[in-house]
Formats: sequence, structure tokens, C-alpha cells
Amino acid sequence: MNGHNAAVNSIKCLSMDAVQAANSGHPGMPMGAADMAVVLWASFLKHDPSSPDWADRDRFILSAGHGSMLIYSLLHLAGYDVSLDDIKAFRQWGSKTPGHPEYGHTPGVETTTGPLGQGFATGVGMAIAERKLREEFGEDLCDHWTYGIVSDGDLMEGISYEAASLAGHLKLGRLVYLYDDNAISIDGSTDLSFTEDRTRRFEAMGWHVQTVDGHDAAAIANAIHAARTADDAPSLICCRTVIGQGSLKEGTSKTHGAPLGADDIAQVKRNLGLDPEVTFQVVDGATDHMRRHGGTRAHAAWASRLADHPRRAEFEAMLKGDRETMLANVTWPEFETGASLATRKASAACLKALVAANPNVIGGSADLSGSNGVAIGQESFLPSQFKGAGSLHFGVREHAMGAICNGIALHGGFVAYGATFLMFHDYMRPAVRLAALMGVPSITVYTHDSIFLGEDGPTHQPIGTLAAMRAIPNVAVIRPADANETVEAWKAAIHRTDGPTCLVLTRQGLPIVDRHTLGTAGGLHQGGYILKDAPQPAVCLVATGSEVALALGASEVLAAQGIACRVISMPWVERFLEQSTEQRNHILPPGVPRVTIEAGSTMGWHRIIAGEGLAIGIDGFGASAPAAVLAERYGLTASQVAARVAELLG
Repeated sequence: MNGHNAAVNSIKCLSMDAVQAANSGHPGMPMGAADMAVVLWASFLKHDPSSPDWADRDRFILSAGHGSMLIYSLLHLAGYDVSLDDIKAFRQWGSKTPGHPEYGHTPGVETTTGPLGQGFATGVGMAIAERKLREEFGEDLCDHWTYGIVSDGDLMEGISYEAASLAGHLKLGRLVYLYDDNAISIDGSTDLSFTEDRTRRFEAMGWHVQTVDGHDAAAIANAIHAARTADDAPSLICCRTVIGQGSLKEGTSKTHGAPLGADDIAQVKRNLGLDPEVTFQVVDGATDHMRRHGGTRAHAAWASRLADHPRRAEFEAMLKGDRETMLANVTWPEFETGASLATRKASAACLKALVAANPNVIGGSADLSGSNGVAIGQESFLPSQFKGAGSLHFGVREHAMGAICNGIALHGGFVAYGATFLMFHDYMRPAVRLAALMGVPSITVYTHDSIFLGEDGPTHQPIGTLAAMRAIPNVAVIRPADANETVEAWKAAIHRTDGPTCLVLTRQGLPIVDRHTLGTAGGLHQGGYILKDAPQPAVCLVATGSEVALALGASEVLAAQGIACRVISMPWVERFLEQSTEQRNHILPPGVPRVTIEAGSTMGWHRIIAGEGLAIGIDGFGASAPAAVLAERYGLTASQVAARVAELLG
């Protein structure tokens, strides 16, 4: 048996047996895609199993993450730290082989995939980072490709279209996707729902497209060669395959998401000339074939070039991306007390200072650069211009923007940010959630953060968005109260390296708090802090963002009635809840009633009220009207808030 067939048959055996042992999983995709995967990994992919995070490795993404046994088999055969015992523990507690590939959990997995289309779009981000790094430093230091295997389901998802359109526009010539065109989805044949001409669709988006027999190794290799010589175009190789190839159920949806059964597995092994009684078999010659490409030699050659390169220190510093150094380099803006400034405009000043000192900070907006405050004079990324560019024009593609920023961050070398209106977080929520799951420090600037954006009305006024964002674990949702808190919010976003940060900013101007008489903005880093105190407060007013000024106003109204208030700015709720009990009790003394104020859903504020108290907010939709009218109608004026607090206190 030749090396290619030995590797393919090993993948089939490992995938069938692992799914059968777990009584859960997707055997059909790995069996059908094994040929293309072996050709790519054995003959083209530049990687080093002994150093999975080597900077100049090729990136491989299994966007069809349900076929996870394909990548686990490849990693095992190629020599990564994924043992046969790990494969035998497929989908079990504590194993390195979870149901879908997870970044940071399994060596060699470049990104978490599972939700279809996410891997496709994340790979576009990696390809953007690769080209930017290559054009800045040259091919001696950056000479790698981004590859992926994508499925029918990936191409059905809207995020893939968004990302593919941008990739074609930017001419990302080192992006190559192998499309497992097996014409089967869970419900049955793709003829039920997916009959468009995919080749013409991708050609129209500027991709280099080929169609081959996905079980013909020579044809696949020739197609990858052709893709690598395509003229400045990303490539899609449509590989026509048979799902579950070799199974009695091959070519049907029955192989997609369930074990094949012992009898079927035994018959497949007999047809392959293997002993049906042997489980988790690695066929002789498979590992030699998968390890013949010599990734260690390529790594050593690159390390030698790096050692002698005149820009080595600069290159290594960019890859390291030391956040403390980045922060120390910035001359942060200062703001005049008493002035009025929208936090989106304060953010623009912060971002401008940040990128002036740190050219590794790149990003942009989903067609709202001016409104989001990210039009700060950086050169734009254009098909012919990556060197020196810092501003990405994502177009109206919020979902792809989120995943692309994840891909840029995962690639390394850059801090990535995106921007849009807060209402459109819902369009990119899956990408933010995956960033949180992976611990990827992508940053999103969300502006127009409440009903106070005014006349655009309820379609653009986020009511439940903040609560929904805070419900995702490991997402930092920071809503600063004024320009000085905005500076601290950006510092927190850059300092954070273990998850995404969402900066939630106003359209309207907010008073810049006098920090000489009130709490310092640095309290943001504890999540919540005392902004204004009273000797023996009768009530604690807790607010975020624009409502902090409202709380200060209400406290003055209440003070005139003899009611002493402590005002707490809580821009980062989750960080406050992570503080020690002692610290939380210092800010919110037990026994003192608490009133929370936020121009959005009151959901979740029970964690702060913790018993008797009051959550002031909006639990319906907004309306189209000037901001001052909306404040009056929704009970969000100082006098109205004071009246509700006085009523609470009796």
C-alpha cells in the first residue's frame, strides 16, 4: 500500500472507530475529505509539529469543524502531541479531542470552529495579517500560506459570503480553500436548498476557482499547485467527494452525524484490506508519509534567516506584542473638565494616540468610520496597498468583521479592532462569543449605545444588547461615563490578552467629570468605584455610561431633600463582580439600598441590587424622537429618577 493510501485509510479507521467508541460524532466528512487532506498536509503544508506556534508556519483551518476527527487524525499522524489514547478519548471529559476543534485546547488547532462559516471568515483575517506582515518585513521573515477545508454548510452561511467578498476585493492570493463538495447536508441532498452555481459565485467575487475529483490525489495536487500560482486571487478548489466513502451508507446523510455501526465499520476495513477486528489502526507507512515534508528543516532555515536579519528585533517585538510596552509608548489625550464630549469622540482621540505609537494596531469599521470615531487618518488597506496601511474598510459586513478581527489576532503580530453601532452587535455576536471561548483579545468599538441616539428610532436603539453581551462569559463590556473613563477603557482593552473587549460609547456629548473633586477614572479597572460620596449614604446610585451624569444630577436633587447618596460609576460590571467580597462591600455597603440606572434592559442588574433595591431602565423598545424628549418619556431625567428613589426609601 502506498503512503498516500496508508494515510487516507488510517484517517478513515481512526475516524470511524473514535465516533463509534464515543457513540457520537461525524464520521462521513473525515472519510470523504481524507484524500484532499492528506495531499495538502503531506505535500504542501509547511508546519513543525515540535513547534506548533512557529511564526512562519502555514495556517490550516478545518472550517467544517463537525468533521473534527479529520484534524485529530492528521495531527496524530503528522507527529503533534495528540496521541492514540487522546483519539480513543474522543468527545470525553478532559480529552484533547473535543467534539469540535478548539484553539488553545489541542496542539495544532489554529482556531475554534464548529459554527459553520466562522473558520472560513477567520482564515480571511489570518490571510490579511499574513500579507500585511509580509509586505512590511519581506518574504525572508514572512513566507506562509493560509489553507482550509470548507463544507457545503460553510458556504451556505452568510458570513462566508461576506468574508469571501472582502477577500476577493483585497486580492488575498495566499488564501487557498479546499471545498468538500459532497452535496450532502443533515437533511439530505443539498438539492433541497443549495442549488446555486458556487463556482460562478466565487469567480464573480474575484476568486480563482477550480473543480477536481476529490478522490484523485494527483488532480488535487495539481490544483493546489495552480492555486499557488494564481495571480493575486484567493483560491477555491471544489473537490467533488463522496461523504462516508467506503461505507455501506456512503453518499447519504446517514454518514453525517451518527456512528456507522460495528458491521458497517468491519466491512469498510475488509474492503480496505485491513483486519476488521483491529480498532484505532494506523496503517504501516502512514506516519512516514505524513512526516516526509520536513517542517523541522523549513523552521530551522527560517530561524537562521531571522537570526541574521537586520530587522530581527523589530520583527520579534511585533510578534511578541508586549502590551505593557505598547501602553507605555502612548501619549494619551487629556480633556478639559466641565466640557461636553461624546465618548465616541474621546475614543477617536485615544485611538489616534494609540496607533501613532503602535503601528501594529490595525482595524476599521463596518462602513461607519466617521460615526464610530475610527476615521483617524490611517492609510487604507487597498488591493495594491498593505504596507503602511492601518485602516480596514470592512464594508457593511459586521459578522465577517468580527471573525476577521479574530483571525488577525490569532495570526499574531497585530492588535485588531472593529467598529459598528451597538445595535448591530447582534449581527456579529457568534464571532464575539467564539473570541471569548478562545480567549482571543479582539476589540470592538460600539457607538450609538442607547435610546439617546435619538431620531433613528427603535430599529437602531439597543435595549437588550448590553444584557445580552454581558451574558457571554469572558467578554469585557466597558461603558465609560466620560472622556477620562474612555482613556482608561482603551488602556484596559489593550492590557487585556485573554478575551475580547467591547467598548460601548455614546453618540451624544457627556459632561467631563471634575476628577479633582470626584473619584478618579482609574477606578474603571476595578469595574466600579465611588465617584461621589456622602458621610452616611441612605442609598447607592449605580450607573453606567451616559447615565452616570444622570445619577449625579439625581443625587443633587435628593440632597436638597435631605437624602444623602453615594454615586458609583460601574463601567465594567463583570470586573466589579470579580472583586473580593471585601472590595464589593466597600463600594456597596450591605444594608444600604441600591438603585441601578441604565438606559436599557434591567435584566442582570439583580446581581448588583442583591435584595431590596430598584433597577431603573427600559424593558420595552425605544421610539423615534429627539434625545431630550425620550429622556422625559422614559423617566430618565434627574428629577424623575430622584422621585423614584425617594419613593423607594419611603
